[in-house]
This record gives sequence, C-alpha cells and structure tokens, in this order.
Amino acid sequence: MTDPNDKNSRPDRASRDDRLKSALRENLKRRKVQARERAAITEPSQNDDGSLNEGTAGKTGE
Repeated sequence: MTDPNDKNSRPDRASRDDRLKSALRENLKRRKVQARERAAITEPSQNDDGSLNEGTAGKTGE
C-alpha cells in the first residue's frame, strides 16, 4: 500500500497514534466513571434492613 520509506507517512502515523492514544485515554476515563456510578447505585441496596429505598429505610407508617 504505502512505501515504508515515504517521509510523508511518518507524521501521519504519529498524528494517528496521538489521536488513538487520546481516544483510548478518554474511553478509559469514561469507563471508570461508569464503574464508579454503578458501584454507587448498588451500595444503597445493601442496607442492613434489606430495604431498596434508602430514603425510607427504618421509617414506619408516615
């Protein structure tokens, strides 16, 4: 396809690599945020009384 000795392909390759690195980094950040959100969502469901609604846990007949 392209000649490996072609001097124009190296800057293109470097810019492509930079774009890929940036995209991978952003994807990793996004996935970490999603994992934290999922962990935060599942925590309230593990109350001692087994209640799924954190706001009403332990309250009676209001």
